[in-house]
Amino acid sequence: MQELGVQVLSVSVDSTFVHKMWNDVELSKMVGKDIPFPMLSDQNGNIGKLFGIYDEESGVETRGRFIIDPDGIVQGFEVLTPPVGRNVSESIRQVKAFQHVRATKGGEVTPSGWKPGKTVLKPGPQLVGNVWKEWKVSEAFDD
Repeated sequence: MQELGVQVLSVSVDSTFVHKMWNDVELSKMVGKDIPFPMLSDQNGNIGKLFGIYDEESGVETRGRFIIDPDGIVQGFEVLTPPVGRNVSESIRQVKAFQHVRATKGGEVTPSGWKPGKTVLKPGPQLVGNVWKEWKVSEAFDD
């Protein structure tokens, strides 16, 4: 994620020892290398409480992904229960979309499924009721 100029942090209620064991025994075997970003321990659930994903009763955090802009504002988040895995490609796509909107100071916005090089929308009254003219649904699903 360095090429995108973003910092990725993994945070859980697990101890740093559990993180190391998970990386060494599980993750590194799945991806062929160590996890490429810091794993932080939130054993008291303070960070999870701040983001509303800490379950007091069970003492664990629900899986959450938060995109926080350079001003410290949460621009996007996704919370999933453990049985459903996350999509790293979608996270990267969203970071690129948020960066594009920020770079254009909101002068261009990205429709659903947008990827760099695809059609962007120019917000304004003229767009209301005319999105379909500007954006082809098939573009959202092209690779």
